[in-house]
Amino acid sequence: MKLATLKNGRRDGQLVVVSSDLKFCVPVEIPTLQEALDNWGKISPQLAKMFQQLQQGQAKNAVPFKAENCLSPLPRAYQWADGSAYVNHVELVRKARGADMPASFWTDPLMYQGGSDSFLAPLEDIALAQEEWGIDFEAEVAVITDDVPMGISAVEAVDHIKLIMLVNDVSLRNLIPAELAKGFGFFQSKPSSSFSPVAVTPDELGSNWDGRRLHLPLYSYVNDQLFGKPNAGIDMTFDFCQLIAHAAKTRPLAAGTIIGSGTVSNKNPEAGSSCIAERRVLETLKEGKPITSFLRFGDRIRIEMLDLKGHSIFGAINQHVQPYKR
Repeated sequence: MKLATLKNGRRDGQLVVVSSDLKFCVPVEIPTLQEALDNWGKISPQLAKMFQQLQQGQAKNAVPFKAENCLSPLPRAYQWADGSAYVNHVELVRKARGADMPASFWTDPLMYQGGSDSFLAPLEDIALAQEEWGIDFEAEVAVITDDVPMGISAVEAVDHIKLIMLVNDVSLRNLIPAELAKGFGFFQSKPSSSFSPVAVTPDELGSNWDGRRLHLPLYSYVNDQLFGKPNAGIDMTFDFCQLIAHAAKTRPLAAGTIIGSGTVSNKNPEAGSSCIAERRVLETLKEGKPITSFLRFGDRIRIEMLDLKGHSIFGAINQHVQPYKR
């Protein structure tokens, strides 16, 4: 099934069930996705029943589904932990700032805890004060969990993945080096992230989801020009189950925890890139200097994933970069 959260004047919005073709939706009695996740074992069968009725045209109060009416599926979350599962990307970006690549990065996942109190809506502007901060997008896949016990294994983690969605993990590249040099991690260099209009249950993805990875290309467009289409199932060094186990090593994870894959990246350069920083590194290696600029005010970024028939699965993240006005 597919789920979304519509704007209703309240911070956490209204949970709706969405048809597979993203054309219709129906509100449910459970007001928020967080409440559904808190009681997933009891509530998900009810949601699945409503989804089937919607698919069969039997939902009495169905209305057209419009992405512009959506908040993030979780407008705010108890936890947003973003991994860096595509180590090819890590290696390239570290080269860009002259940082060595420790061998442990191939065996021990990188992960940072991002701000989860103010996610952007999927069509909301990315409003920032300065272009000079080096505005970049990062196209990713993410999963949402139910309650995860501390110390869980990767094998056990597979049963805790309840929903899957797309991410634009906005990064301010020119702020990152000085911030990381302090030895305390990201903060100012990672503003609010945005997520796809729709989150889907694993069964909705069929054979493209193997329980640990999503095997489909992730498309990114900058100003309507294709920027990259790497396959999310290829060159993923750490799968989602390993990322969940890593996050839960020393703490339990509350229902509604979002775990990101990090920037999707393939070793094959013909697949393109899922962020500007990676392309700039590849340009430097080939041409001796970066050519592609970071995002400017007025630029537009679109991120989307299609099924094998060319239909949008999650809806599109579609955002303009604009100057912030307090």
